[in-house]
Amino acid sequence: MLNNRKMRTLSALLLGAALLAGSAVTAVAAPLRVAIVQPLTHTSLNQIRDTIVAELEASDVEFEIVTRNAEGDSAALSTILENVKMDGVDILVPIATSTAQSAKMVYDETGIPVVFAAVSDPVAAGLTGDDCGFITGVSNNIPAAEIVNLISDFQPDYQKIGFLYTSSETNSVSTINSAKAFCDENKIAYEEVSIANLSELQTAVETLISKDVDALYTGNDNSIASAMSTYIDVAYEFGIPVYCGADSMVADGGFATIGVDYVQLGKQVADIVVRLANGEEPEDIPYETLADYARFVNLQAADRIGMEISDEILSSYNVLVEADGTSHFGE
Repeated sequence: MLNNRKMRTLSALLLGAALLAGSAVTAVAAPLRVAIVQPLTHTSLNQIRDTIVAELEASDVEFEIVTRNAEGDSAALSTILENVKMDGVDILVPIATSTAQSAKMVYDETGIPVVFAAVSDPVAAGLTGDDCGFITGVSNNIPAAEIVNLISDFQPDYQKIGFLYTSSETNSVSTINSAKAFCDENKIAYEEVSIANLSELQTAVETLISKDVDALYTGNDNSIASAMSTYIDVAYEFGIPVYCGADSMVADGGFATIGVDYVQLGKQVADIVVRLANGEEPEDIPYETLADYARFVNLQAADRIGMEISDEILSSYNVLVEADGTSHFGE
């Protein structure tokens, strides 16, 4: 049985053939319906969504695009995915690991392609393998060595890193585990604290600072990214820089990142969606990693913590937020 995407692609091909044959054809192939689903609102996820939408609208394929947001409600997320399926969708784009994992369960055996966006570790998340032929996408994994090098750029004499993450976010846990393994191999001292929910964030930051960490690092953590103001207010009071896994987190007050350029990620996701619309199959498109990483620094944050940055180091980073607070995010 052909799924909706294949039927519409076939209709378009038949329409083209009929036109070439000179037939009088009045039927027009329906646009492909793409649903983009995100688990909650924050700058990074919104940027991915908006980039995908813009890229699809600018493509040569006619799409009908719907966007849905669970606003942090995991029960609502499953309901949204079920409702989108019942409403009819040709390609599903789940943003973030939790959404992609839920989508795998809901869309298994439907024949509907799933193109995930921003999954740090697709293997650990169970999104690869023989039962995942309908799934592909773009990972936002960041090499652990790059994380440590980021901190060394600005603090060459640091002694200990504090890792902070949300215990329920597979993507965040995976990033921190890789960073810890790298630190273990290279005899770099660190402390770690995980949180179950955002009500624990302030205490978690205070706990790490009490353990004499010189720098704090949080990767692609959707929950913490949605509460950057709380995070940085505590850390910066003690002069501790907050390094992040995404440019959007720096735009929201983090100190620096070598991490995810979510515009680049969104463009790569949209490219896969277009390839599927043009007849390719998800099992023939291996998941991708980012083609390039972002290097950004927040000079306003540097002022808050009294960090002096040499011209040599500054030349390797893009200034995302000026000392006066002017933001270049999204430019």
